[in-house]
Amino acid sequence: MNARPAIANALEPSAMPEGALSHSVFKTMSETDATLERFAWLGDELAVAIWRRDTVVAETSYDKPGHHTLSYYMDGGHRTERWELPGIYGAPKRLCTLPDWHESSWTVRGQMHFMHLYFLPEHFTRRAVVELDREPRELTLADRTYFEHERIGQLCTSLTSMSWDGPDAQLCANEVAHEALSDLLLAQSVLQYQTRVRGGLAPVVRRRLADYIEAHLSQNITLGMLAQLACMSEYHLARMFKLSFGMPPSAWIAARRIEYARRLLKTSGQPLQQIADACGYADLSHFSHRFRDATGASPSRYRSIIAA
Repeated sequence: MNARPAIANALEPSAMPEGALSHSVFKTMSETDATLERFAWLGDELAVAIWRRDTVVAETSYDKPGHHTLSYYMDGGHRTERWELPGIYGAPKRLCTLPDWHESSWTVRGQMHFMHLYFLPEHFTRRAVVELDREPRELTLADRTYFEHERIGQLCTSLTSMSWDGPDAQLCANEVAHEALSDLLLAQSVLQYQTRVRGGLAPVVRRRLADYIEAHLSQNITLGMLAQLACMSEYHLARMFKLSFGMPPSAWIAARRIEYARRLLKTSGQPLQQIADACGYADLSHFSHRFRDATGASPSRYRSIIAA
């Protein structure tokens, strides 16, 4: 939960490499008259910040920030507009999505109070296989300015009102952030028309493998089993699987087991050993170790915090 390998470089000026990541939204904001009120790493390389600005008039530009940003206006913004969309202004409860590849310039006037949720493209697209039956590489976040979405707005409001101090609070905030990303995927994903998708698995094979994995998480799933199901060699399946799922088979299976365990811990009263068995872990100790590595909390602690 505390590891920050990739997005840390995108957000922290002191860790900033030369190139596109040096234009991160966080870094751009930190170089304006904006005041950073709160900031936290939420685990899974997710970061959240609340900013406040009170400006007579200023210009702010973003240039291929290298990470996605969801912006939520808590207050103000009534006279702030994007150059590309003159005459369209911000307001409380309005949202903006700034994808990693986007460029924009803004005229900022008056008072603004807003939240930023920073996340990597992989956070957004890897859930596409399960939630949209699409390959992660087919999709990207839409570049949208000043839209409203009731569910995402509610989750953003919850995130801004929560404590982010300490691992327990950050775990709760992490859950809310992931819910927001799922709704964002459904509402604001677009096809990557500029990228021609080559290779990978046929959609019917991808679905067959995804369904098989979901149905057999309690069992030992080998590369050989998946290769036989796809009618491919193990070597070829491993390469095509990574293209179509965004990660190797072993990593995908591990991630789905953790996700299933999280769901069972939140929604059922099953004993931990029963959940460990249902998710395919060799024993309770192995389950606890893997779950803690993934979430930053033991299964019992996670249940007490999230299911409360």
